[in-house]
Amino acid sequence: MHPRLSVSAVCSFRWSLEEDLAFWAGAGIDRVGLSFRKVEQAGLAAARARVGGAGLRVTNLLEFGHFRLSERGSWAAQQERLLSAVDFAAAVGAGSLVLTSGGAGGLEWDEAAAALSEALAPVTRAAAARGVTLTVENTSPLFLDLSFTTSLRDAGELARRLGIAVCVELNSCFAERGLAETLAGLADRIAHVQLSDFKVGSRSAPDRAVPGDGDIPLPRILAVLARAGYRGPFELELLGPRLEAEGYASAIPRAVARAGELLEAAGL
Repeated sequence: MHPRLSVSAVCSFRWSLEEDLAFWAGAGIDRVGLSFRKVEQAGLAAARARVGGAGLRVTNLLEFGHFRLSERGSWAAQQERLLSAVDFAAAVGAGSLVLTSGGAGGLEWDEAAAALSEALAPVTRAAAARGVTLTVENTSPLFLDLSFTTSLRDAGELARRLGIAVCVELNSCFAERGLAETLAGLADRIAHVQLSDFKVGSRSAPDRAVPGDGDIPLPRILAVLARAGYRGPFELELLGPRLEAEGYASAIPRAVARAGELLEAAGL
């Protein structure tokens, strides 16, 4: 397994944490991103003990839900969930939380950014105190209920305003105009990169493919990141009907091998 590659628990979306742990052990996967949804289902204390005893390097946590930014009364519950996630991340040595920016609910972009800054403030302080990096990812415009940052440029702008880092979700930005320039301009802000592929012509969402099975110019994009001096982790995040049809136990090892080849070829 390439030393900068990890596997997200999202890749095995329907499995429990216990099933993930068993599979990772059998497949020789020792760097992972944990789903906080699965952690909560297992129980925080039990999950901490199981992950701690599994000999894993946890690169990040994700799957926390999202803020409904126009509904201030809903913020407290999400703040508490994220504060619990910060504590769990620190306990298992996870470097970052990967967040979506939240549903704007009719707010203008700048209004939503200001609301998120306020809503996230206690979490930002807690993360800084515990040595956990907060990142915000770019998402597809199809998921406006989860995120108002529908381009990598916007995710970068939001991260700068909030004083946090960026997660580059390549499946959602690979076709953006000026992507190389955007990546180079965010070199000091990128803390996490999510890898997958996409077959042009699909009308499903999400419909992610094993790297090399689709049409994303991954060698070119990875070369840009190498030139920009990115030194952080890359994580496989596969989800959708192609993965379900092939099966996790087949697709994930294929993806690990292929992603490793791509990273090696890019000099990463």
